[in-house]
Amino acid sequence: MESSGTPNHMIDLSSSAAEFNRPLLLTPGEDLKGYILGHVGRWSLFTITSASVLAVLLIFIFVIREALPFLTQFSLTEFLTSTRWYPEGTPHEFGALALISGSLYVTLGALILAVPLGLSAAVFLSDIAPFKVQQICKPIIEILAAIPSVAYGFFAILVLAPWMQKNLHFSTGANTLNAAVILAIMALPTIISVAEDSLSAIGRDIREASYGLGATRAETMLKVVIPEAHSGIIAAVILGMMRAIGETMVVWMASGNATQIPSPWWDLSQSVRTMTATIAGDMGETPKGSDHYHALYAIGFLLLIFTFSLNLVSEYFLSRVRKAKGR
Repeated sequence: MESSGTPNHMIDLSSSAAEFNRPLLLTPGEDLKGYILGHVGRWSLFTITSASVLAVLLIFIFVIREALPFLTQFSLTEFLTSTRWYPEGTPHEFGALALISGSLYVTLGALILAVPLGLSAAVFLSDIAPFKVQQICKPIIEILAAIPSVAYGFFAILVLAPWMQKNLHFSTGANTLNAAVILAIMALPTIISVAEDSLSAIGRDIREASYGLGATRAETMLKVVIPEAHSGIIAAVILGMMRAIGETMVVWMASGNATQIPSPWWDLSQSVRTMTATIAGDMGETPKGSDHYHALYAIGFLLLIFTFSLNLVSEYFLSRVRKAKGR
């Protein structure tokens, strides 16, 4: 054996060091250039971020400004508690309770359908499916989010509505259940993606500790992993809820647009009207500056408050997920 000579890895390191051309000492000009470029990049990113925040604030200001004439002239209590929405009647009646309940009906109906399916799919992708299957299934599921909502609406009207009338014997296919089913499909990509990320963030050590104590895979998922990932799962549900409650085209085309609260309350075969569908359907034919015009902005302001509150709650739970990833 030879005792002398330079090892191969030392030669590789020397050649790598020789290829590093950046000087260790910068000239005053190079130092000033780096300082300027650093500050320019920092301020550019700050400007872009500030523009996004400013855009949100301007939206709030605009909606509040247009809704304020209605909120100051009409009773807020009647607006929130009355079911009579007759903006063109004499006298005008602006009761938004039926619209609020319609939005809640289709949103909660969508969550009842989407949450079990979405959570089951997330568990399958994170802990059961082979890696190759996961790499194929997850992008396909996320493609659902790229389909235009108007395409979902046409499917609801042309396919799902006649099927419900023929097979479920509903009086109309444009009803609460129709809108809830389509919204559930639209919310699935969000719920699956966020829930799967949260489940995957739970380390292997927790799973292996559970297996080491004799738990089965099902017991590990139900009693260890899912409870540990509850913050991310809750955030996934809230984000899916935001996706459903803010949807316009599907509920406008599929819900039937009847300003009523279903009676009995559990009858999803009846038509409802949502806040978003009311704004989309009435705004184009409403004279600017009229009471009806400002009432629609009041509905928009109410919807904005609701979605903003949900966003704050989801950010709280997502921050807990990010802290769990960094532990």
